[in-house]
Amino acid sequence: MPALFRAAVDIGGTFSDIQVLELATGRTCAHKTPTTPDDPSEGLIRGLCEIAERVGFSLDCIEQLLHGTTIATNAVIMSRLPPGALVTTAGFEDVLEIGRHERRDIYANRAESRTLLVPRDRRFGVAERTRANGDIEIALADAEIDRLASKLQAAAVDCVAVCLLHAYANPAHERQLEAGLARRLPGLAISVSHQVSPEIREFERCSTTVLNALLAPVVQHYLANLRDRMAQAGIDCPVLLVQSNGGVTSLETAARFPVRLLLSGPSGGALAAETIAEQTGRPNLIAVDMGGTSYDVSVVHDGRVKLVNQGDVAGCPVRLPMVEIRTIGAGGGSLARIDAVGRLAVGPQSAGARPGPACYGQGGDIPAVTDAHVALGRIDPDYFLGGAMKLDVGAARDAIQRHVAAPAGLAMEQAAEGVLQVVTAQMAAAIRLSLFEKGLDPADFTLVSFGGAGGLHACATAAELGVSQVLFPRDPGTLSAWGMLYSNIVHDLARSRLLTADRASVPALAEIVAGLEQEATALLAADGIEAARRAMPLTLDLRYPGQAYEIPTPLDSADGLPAAVAEFHRRHQAQFAHAEPDVTPQFVTVRLAATGRLPKPRRTAIADGGDGAAKGTRAVYADGEWRDLPIYERRRIAAGRVLAGPLIVEEPHATLFLPARWTLRLLEQGELLAEKVE
Repeated sequence: MPALFRAAVDIGGTFSDIQVLELATGRTCAHKTPTTPDDPSEGLIRGLCEIAERVGFSLDCIEQLLHGTTIATNAVIMSRLPPGALVTTAGFEDVLEIGRHERRDIYANRAESRTLLVPRDRRFGVAERTRANGDIEIALADAEIDRLASKLQAAAVDCVAVCLLHAYANPAHERQLEAGLARRLPGLAISVSHQVSPEIREFERCSTTVLNALLAPVVQHYLANLRDRMAQAGIDCPVLLVQSNGGVTSLETAARFPVRLLLSGPSGGALAAETIAEQTGRPNLIAVDMGGTSYDVSVVHDGRVKLVNQGDVAGCPVRLPMVEIRTIGAGGGSLARIDAVGRLAVGPQSAGARPGPACYGQGGDIPAVTDAHVALGRIDPDYFLGGAMKLDVGAARDAIQRHVAAPAGLAMEQAAEGVLQVVTAQMAAAIRLSLFEKGLDPADFTLVSFGGAGGLHACATAAELGVSQVLFPRDPGTLSAWGMLYSNIVHDLARSRLLTADRASVPALAEIVAGLEQEATALLAADGIEAARRAMPLTLDLRYPGQAYEIPTPLDSADGLPAAVAEFHRRHQAQFAHAEPDVTPQFVTVRLAATGRLPKPRRTAIADGGDGAAKGTRAVYADGEWRDLPIYERRRIAAGRVLAGPLIVEEPHATLFLPARWTLRLLEQGELLAEKVE
């Protein structure tokens, strides 16, 4: 019987990263291929064909495909969304426009414009009313549905979002509208808020539902293309898509709830960091993923990555559980320029996969971060992607000279080094925000660097933060894809109900928990997850009376409410430097993560890589001068030997630059640990 493989694919803005796992041996193999922006599934299949040929297996040996994608995120950011409509309770048609009256720039003379996903002429109110306790005040008549169907037909929309007032408390009218519209307008994609985001807060629930509705045709089209390409390639296996919460879900669920895919790719990296924390015994990690387009920061504290219940995508709030990730436009493809006031600026604009940095030789002439590394000798132009792609050093240096050095009156080397210093400062600032807002000290953490470009900046970024250790995992250029191999099926369920968190509310809480557990059991059974592989952790959103926002707090069971309240006071003290233990908080939302545990790959220690000798030297510009630095192959670094910087370590999909006053050694399971010498 031929060996079976599990494949994980993370499609980024510049490259698509692939990891395949041989199930019998636990052996993994990594691969990168350029992303195909017009149809990402094309690059996905091409990459699988390439790695299958390299490893020596046929595509029909893939027993499962795990897939992280930016298709939903890109559609929102680039406003490539189909025409859609919003249906609300009459009188609430402008909830998207009103929002929360928040102003990011409090000193601006005018309020900034808000992203309006649905224009006013495609927002329709219906005569109905449900009260906050779930009682129906005004019943929804069939005549109202007839009238609405006529308006939607005349508007020629591809999808519709239904978000009625207090539908989280009683979804009867939303169900009635969904069924009525489906009968009258067959084929119309309908999203209803009680299924997408059944939570309190009208604006956020509405925004999330609208995003889901508008993304449905986009994601469904992509998934149909993916199925067709897989069939043509002879790949017949289940496909699980990575969600923003770090879990995976079926194609069918992803097609119904595409809004859950908005942080699909980056969450794989956060999951990988959590796995590394467990395997290395380092519970506090700063995980940074530097790819071609973006720089993603997540924090592992006490062994866990934090989940938040609300995020923001292109100015649109999304009320769903997601891995807490801070993303900035800083990657290998980030473009450098002298701005209108003479300052050196880097990003957030990116060269992308096409044309890419100037050194790619595909028509790009604006210098990118990768061009700066190539110009300074830190990247081997003949070994990019393991030699699969040759880089043009002359084009890189010329682009920096024309667009940065000459306008700023600098030497080419100074300009290139300035580009790297600017982008490093931006990355360090993003990390500081991620830590300081939680009251955490960078000195208590180890930096974990991955992504194709991460190793070139990691030590400099750590030094700027006061972090003395940097961990470089195995296959850092494809680590997000590797993290997906450790994912589980997860369905996030929620019930909003405002109650005082005291013993009198325990029976009501028990009723809510029982309902959630029943729904979770049905969902996991439909996924084919047997009882022994199911987990249903509970979380309670708690707040002091009068507060506008809550703190998620673990809940063992309804009877464990007092312990959850005590933990809430502790977390409030840690996050806001004060607590009121004599005040009884309120709980707002009960959450359950219906988890189906999937088999995990075995992580084994690696054999000694060899003699550890440098493979040669190369002229590299560092610390203001050109020097011949030793170049090491990662696979040949000997266990137990300590290397002192400055030096460069190369592997097929990543390059590591170790500055002076840093040392490097190989750990048991293949990670490289860099430590700053004081």
